[in-house]
This record gives sequence, C-alpha cells and structure tokens, in this order.
Amino acid sequence: MEPAWRQQGRGRGRGQDAAGERPRPQQKDRPGVSAGRGAKTKTNPSPEPAKAVGEAVQSKFEEIRRSNQAAAKRLVESHVSSSSSDEENDDAGDRQRGKVLESTFTSYTSQTGGDASGLHRTNQYLSDLFQSGALTCLICIASVRRTQQVWSCSGCFTLFHLPCIQKWARDSVFLICSATDEDFGQKQHPWPCPKCRTEYPPSATPNRYLCYCGKLQDPPADPWLVPHSCGAVCQKELRPSCGHACLLLCHPGPCPPCPKMVSVSCLCGQAKPLPRRCSNKAWSCQQPCGKLLACKQHTCSQTCHSECPPCPRVSLQRCVCGKEATERPCASPRWSCQQVCGARLSCGNHTCEEECHAGACPPCPRSVSRSCPCGKTKSSLPCTEEVPPCGDTCDRRLSCQKHTCSMRCHRGSCETCRQEVEKECRCGRYRRHMACHKEYLCDSKCPRTRNCQRHQCRRKCCPGNCPPCDQICGRTLGCRNHKCPSVCHQGSCYPCPETVEVPCSCGSTVLVVPCGRERSTKPPRCKEPCRSPPSCHHPTREPHRCHPGPCPPCKQLCSLPLPACSHTCPQPCHDLVLVRSQQVQLAGPWEQPSEPAFVKKALPCPPCQVPIPTSCFGEHEVRTRTFLTLSCGHRCKQVCHPGVCEEKCQQKVKLRCPCKRIKKEVLCSLSAQTVLQCDDVCRDQQRKVSQVKEAEQKAALEEEQKKLQEELEAFEKRQQRGGRRGKRRGRKEEVDDEQERARRWWRRCTALVLVPLGGAVLSAAAYYLLSQS
Repeated sequence: MEPAWRQQGRGRGRGQDAAGERPRPQQKDRPGVSAGRGAKTKTNPSPEPAKAVGEAVQSKFEEIRRSNQAAAKRLVESHVSSSSSDEENDDAGDRQRGKVLESTFTSYTSQTGGDASGLHRTNQYLSDLFQSGALTCLICIASVRRTQQVWSCSGCFTLFHLPCIQKWARDSVFLICSATDEDFGQKQHPWPCPKCRTEYPPSATPNRYLCYCGKLQDPPADPWLVPHSCGAVCQKELRPSCGHACLLLCHPGPCPPCPKMVSVSCLCGQAKPLPRRCSNKAWSCQQPCGKLLACKQHTCSQTCHSECPPCPRVSLQRCVCGKEATERPCASPRWSCQQVCGARLSCGNHTCEEECHAGACPPCPRSVSRSCPCGKTKSSLPCTEEVPPCGDTCDRRLSCQKHTCSMRCHRGSCETCRQEVEKECRCGRYRRHMACHKEYLCDSKCPRTRNCQRHQCRRKCCPGNCPPCDQICGRTLGCRNHKCPSVCHQGSCYPCPETVEVPCSCGSTVLVVPCGRERSTKPPRCKEPCRSPPSCHHPTREPHRCHPGPCPPCKQLCSLPLPACSHTCPQPCHDLVLVRSQQVQLAGPWEQPSEPAFVKKALPCPPCQVPIPTSCFGEHEVRTRTFLTLSCGHRCKQVCHPGVCEEKCQQKVKLRCPCKRIKKEVLCSLSAQTVLQCDDVCRDQQRKVSQVKEAEQKAALEEEQKKLQEELEAFEKRQQRGGRRGKRRGRKEEVDDEQERARRWWRRCTALVLVPLGGAVLSAAAYYLLSQS
C-alpha cells in the first residue's frame, strides 16, 4: 500500500481531481521585472495575488490533510477487516494445493486402490513446502522460497539453499584439512550434513540446481507443480530394495512404500504363495514351524516365522573337561567349570596347570631345553631339576631401555636403574641431572592454542601434541535462543536441533518450525471457528474462522434500550469504534503523527430518531416531528406552537472587533446589524505593533547598507589589484573607467537600497547585476 501522501493527489503539484488532470495555473508576470533583459521599469506589487496564492496554499494543505486522514482510516479498517478476505484467499490456496497433491499421488493411489496410508511421511514434506515459513534453511535461518535454488540431503531430506550448502561443504573440508593434514589439502576429507551428519565425499559437493529426482537441471517454478519439482515420475529405487521404482511424481522427502502386488509364500515356506503388497509381503500362516533346532534334540514349537530362535529348553550337560555335569539351556551346550585340570603330564612328574579344557594335555614345559635366568647358558636337565644361575653378569635390559643390569645372573626381575644422567624435560626447554628411572617434567605451561583455535593448552611440560579442547563451545546458535552444546570446535556451529511449535490463535492448529523462526513465521491457517470472546455487549460474535490479530468489528445492531425512550438503538454496534486521537496540528503532510491517528473507543447511542405523535401543551394540535431548526442553524426555543417558527433567534453568539481583542455576546437575530469597533486601547496596541515593525525594518535597512558597504570596499580592492596589473599591461584607462562605474553604482545603490520584486526583496547589488546584464 502506498503512503498516505501519495494517495488522493499523488504528491503536491501532481495530483488529479475527480474530473481528470488538474489544470496548471497561468504564470503571471512578476511585478518589478519586465520581459526585456535591459528594461528598468519598476512596478509596485499588488497584495491581491499574494493573498490569492496564500489561500490556494492553505486550501491545498487542507485537502492533503483530509486525504491523509481518509487514507489512515482506510488503512486501519482494511487491517481490521482483512480476515474475511484472508479466508477467501486461504480457500483458493487450499483448493490449488489439493489439486497439486492429487496429481502427485495419482500414480501411487491407482496401484493401491485409493489407499494413501503409506503416503503419510511424503505428504508431510509436501505440506511443509506449501506452508509459509515451514521450510527453513538451517544454515542461514531464512525461508526457502520456490524460486530459490536448493539442495536436498539424501539422509534426512532437509532442504538447504544451494549457496549455503556449498559454503558449508567448503568450510567443513577446509577446517578438517587445516587441523589434521600435515600436507594441507592432499587428502580427501568428507563433509557432513548440517542436520543429520550424513557424510559426503568432496566430489559430492553440489554444484548444480537439480530437481528432487535428479533428472532436470534448473527446474522452472510452476504454480501447478510441487516447488523445485520437474513434474516427471520419480523412478528412484525404493528402500529397502525390492527391485521396483517409485511411482510418484518428482517429490521431496522419502519415497513411499512399494505399492506393487507380488505372489509370495509364508515365512516358514509351508503354505502356498498368495498375492501381497510388495512393501508388506512378509506374512505368517500361523502353523507350527517344526524345524530342528541347533541343539539337534528338539524342534521349534513357535508359529510360522522367518528364523528359529535358540532352543529354550533345559538339559543335563557336562563341562568341557567332563568332570562336572549340570542342567543348562540347550542353546549354550559348551561351558567350562573353571577348575585346574590336574591331570598327570607325559613326564610322569608334574600335573597339568591349565583350566578346564578339551582334548589332551600339553607336554611338560620343563622337558624342553632350558636356559639360566640371564639366558646366556642352556642345559638339558631332567624336568625335576632347576637350572642354576651361571654366575656371569646379568646384562638384561632395565626398564629404562638404556642401561643393563649389573648384578650376577639371578632369578626374578631386575632392580630399578639408579644411574644419574642428564635428562631433558618433556617439552624440551630445560635439562637436569637426576636418576635415570625418574621422569623429568618442568613447570612451564604450554602457550599453544588447541584444535579449537580459541583456548590455550595450559598443560605442564607439553611436548607439542596438545590434547583436543575439552571445553563446551557455548557460542550462541543462529536461532538466538540456545548455545552450542558441542565440544569447543572451529568454524560454524551446527544448526540448532530444537524445534518450536507456532500455534494458531485458538491452539487447534500447530506449525512446527526450526528454533529461531518462530518470530518471523506467520501462524498457520486454521479452519476452526474463532473462539475469542466478544468485546462488545453482544453475547456472541458473528461466526468467522480462527485468525491472527484482533477480531473484525462487530456488525450486529446495537439493540440497546435508549434512555427515556421505549425504542432500541438501530445503529450498528459502536462499543469499539475507530475515532481520531490526533490532537497536534501538523506543519505539513510530510510530518508523521507521533501517536496512532485512530483508536478504538466506545461511543454513546445517538438520540432516538423515531417520529412519534406529540400534542402541544394546549392540546390544540398533534404532530409527528422530532425538533425544528431555524435558518441560522439553532433550535426553536419557544413552547410548542402551530405554524412556522419565527426567525427571531434568541440564542446568544459572540462578536469580536477587527483586531480580535474585544468580544461581546449578542442575540443571534441582532448579530447581522451589530458591528463591534476597536477602541483606543486597540488603536494603541496597533500603533505599538506598527512602531515595532518600523524599528525592525529600519534595523534591516541598516544591516543591508552595511553589507553593501562591505561589498563595495571588497569590489574596490579587487579593482585596485586589477588596476596594478592593468598598468603593467598598459590598460590604466580601462581601470579608471571601471572605478567610475563603481562610484555611480554606489550612488544608485544608496538611492535605491531595497527593490521589491515578486513579493521578495532583491538587494541593490543583484539589481545592479541585472541592469548590467
């Protein structure tokens, strides 16, 4: 809607009246300036044209002010009563959406005999496409419009703006490469979906705007097709894979279950094949299975199913070594008693030390070639004898892996390394002499930043492999309602996973939108009746649909009983009427009011206008009239009388003198003959006002003469400088003539200081320039 100053006139000087374009006023010759360039005639301005111009400007201002008031009133009324037009537009939009959905689902419902129960998820995605504000790009938190290029995730089927998802993919790969690659950019790292975290290789970064099925590039926006759809059959392979393709027209969201009919047998395979829906082809014949279970002792007693469960029965079973027996489930026949075997080994001197096991016991570990404790000397002694120490130095590596044991060959572990060495701390900053078995850690804290590039490592004596940041990110998400709960990271945070419900006014219809969009999303359309209580005295409102904002004004008749009368008010309900509240006089139509131009206010019922038969006090006549008015506009105050009322109005009116100082009340009938003249006080005030004006004019004249003097002095200085230059050039005569003309100009200026021109004041200097041009 255009602003008020552009309505009913289209701006000052460009308006059109009811009959057509407003004629431009004829341009009059300005007084004081003739048509010729060199003419010097002067005429005194006439006050009549200036007064006419002032009246025209005032009338134009009043016209624009009235048009502004009317435009503001129409704006408020249209805003209040827009619910009825919105309902009509909603009905038309619902019909168009219904036709689009019907054309999309026709090929599917023709296979299912009209059954659309499998289209619930797909129908939800399609409804969100048509619902204003339901589809939001989670990267930029802005609406996805049907004319914008989009990309759909194959995992969660969420729509994103194509430029947004391209930037997201580039930033994600860049951050991963900068944090993990030593040779930056050499490895191919995947990038995740902002919502479901499905990973895509870099080669899958979208670079073209395709329809949902991927057949058409840059699909046109067709109002009779699903947005971003090519209108052709989808033909994607259904999931789970059954060998059939999707029959819907190109659509968002997951493909519905397969509607094809196939002939399949039952789960156990004993019954004859029956025709079944491909998406629900598994069926049970409800007969006992009877298959032999894995225990090889019992058969399956359950009804028809795909795979038999483990045997649920219990039987007596021995352990692996065969020493113990207990009742156990048939599904787990192999078990161990956890006891040492204890069987005599082949050497005949030792027993088996292994726990319950199957098969023969291993050979005696002492019967093979053995060595001394340090491992330098080997011997083949009987298994009953221990190999003695060799007496040589041990020389086994200590736990420091730098020095060897200096003790003689001995059994058991070697002692701790006690040699003193110069050790370097873990971060490599400091060195110190200390025992070899001790670790040297300095107290310096690592100043490097962690992988988040926000926090310092601060770990003592860090060798450079700083651990990942373990703090919570805590940055405000794009929704402006929540903070990032992930571990501190680089780059952009993932979109807010929360959703918000935007209800209608009555709460019956709810629209689920991503968090952050609830402030800019319009409430959903609701077909339920409005439940708002009436704001007037009527018990119920006129029936209308649920809508956002205030209800339209009540159009029912008031029907309240009038005071001192037996009739009821016949006017429309006026409990809440738009009335003007602007009290400040605006300087022009370009100024905006500081408060609403109209507010809702309860108005009283008007006087009863029903004519009733009334007799005069003397009961001479009976007439049906409400009241009589005189030609001056006042009511007749006489007692009810027959005939025409006399025009001698007794109402008092106020008269004022020409200067508006004196006021007097006289009868309305005598106001035309009464003239109120100014007195001596009025004349004194007028004289003082004229003296003040003359003083102001005199001061202005002196100020103008002072300016003229300054201009003349500056002009003479310029001429003197020019005369010196002219003397050098041999042009002194021209300079003298110029100075003489300046003197004559000054004498003419002092005689004619101010020259009126067209209601304005033209300085003498400007007049001189005009006369010389």
